[in-house]
Amino acid sequence: MQLSLGPVPYFWPKQELLDFYESMVTQPLDRIYLGETVCSKRREMRWQDWLDLARFVESHGIKAVLSSLTLIEAESELKQLIKLCRQDEFLVEANDMGAVNLLSQQGKPFTTGPAINIYNGRSLRLLQNLGLARWTMPVELSRESLSSSLMQAKELDDAPLPETEVFAYGQLPLAYSARCFTARQRNLAKDDCGFCCIETPQGINVKSQDGEELFTLNGIQTMSAKVYDLSTQIEDLKHLNVDSLRISPLYQGTAEAITHFKQAIDGTVATQEPTIPLMDVSNSNRICNGYWFGEPGMAVK
Repeated sequence: MQLSLGPVPYFWPKQELLDFYESMVTQPLDRIYLGETVCSKRREMRWQDWLDLARFVESHGIKAVLSSLTLIEAESELKQLIKLCRQDEFLVEANDMGAVNLLSQQGKPFTTGPAINIYNGRSLRLLQNLGLARWTMPVELSRESLSSSLMQAKELDDAPLPETEVFAYGQLPLAYSARCFTARQRNLAKDDCGFCCIETPQGINVKSQDGEELFTLNGIQTMSAKVYDLSTQIEDLKHLNVDSLRISPLYQGTAEAITHFKQAIDGTVATQEPTIPLMDVSNSNRICNGYWFGEPGMAVK
């Protein structure tokens, strides 16, 4: 079973981001996804910077994948997406169906992120026929949904399935909106936001009326407040023949999470112990894994 590092969902200063990846290439990772997936206004990193970073990652023996924006709203964003899909140096992770269409038209293999709604075996085989090489299961689906989708895909066709990746650690990406919640929280217009999300490197916590941490606002993205953690489910994931586990970066403790998952995969640490108590997580030390069990996402078992 492989370990992947998902794209950084937050807005960090350029040097801080580069320093982060310099530390990540020393970790036991098989794949690193790179690119801005949330908001095109986050321009600390330019196109050439991402290419240079991908080359740096691959020079350390780790596969680099370039991730596309999840919500395309402007012509400038479409042009950037076309540029991404036309380059031939790195595999692309498609995070919307526009990217899938562009890549399939060129006959290029691609991967999909958790924002692509692959909910059953028919969808999986359909996208595979378009060039899908690896898919990441949508985060809201359960173990049973994954098992059912893979079984249905096998019943439809006896060809090998695309590689399966499961989001196994990090704040869950739940929804995207045309409105920027971080700017709105400061009474700023989206087009005049002042790039204020760079001041909240792990988003803004939102509590319920009962005072429970519920969501995290990250620009136009709504995330879970709790940290999703499937490190106690490694054996189950292996049984399902999951090829790769995705760790989504946090502002603190990502390296510790990678180490814990690697040890759990190798069987050198008790898989009954969740990851998060080992880490210094800035917003809370609470975890969730309810979606995996077909329960409310905030639940933990």
